[in-house]
Amino acid sequence: MANIKKYHSCICTLKPVRDTLDVINGKWKLPIIISIGVGNSRYTEIQNSISGITPKVLAKELKELEQHKLIKRNITPDYPVKVTYSLEPYADTLQPIIYALEDWGLKHRCKLFSK
Repeated sequence: MANIKKYHSCICTLKPVRDTLDVINGKWKLPIIISIGVGNSRYTEIQNSISGITPKVLAKELKELEQHKLIKRNITPDYPVKVTYSLEPYADTLQPIIYALEDWGLKHRCKLFSK
């Protein structure tokens, strides 16, 4: 009988990682989450706090983050109508990931630029 190697499937790890990246992937999603998290709640505040983001892209990304239940769009029916954004409690589950990415990025930057 031939010697058959058994390979462990990485699908158990890879699938949830891909699911996570599908939600937070891209240039703008994490900066938007961070911006709202530090207190920018109005559309223009968020846009002004993120250098280079266009209004069209911001609107699209906000809508996607709302669909993933990470942010909430709040409408106050005053005149004029006031729209604000806030983080859903579920967004707090991203904090350890954001801190881990920040920590790894700082360490990686030191590794690249150290002598």
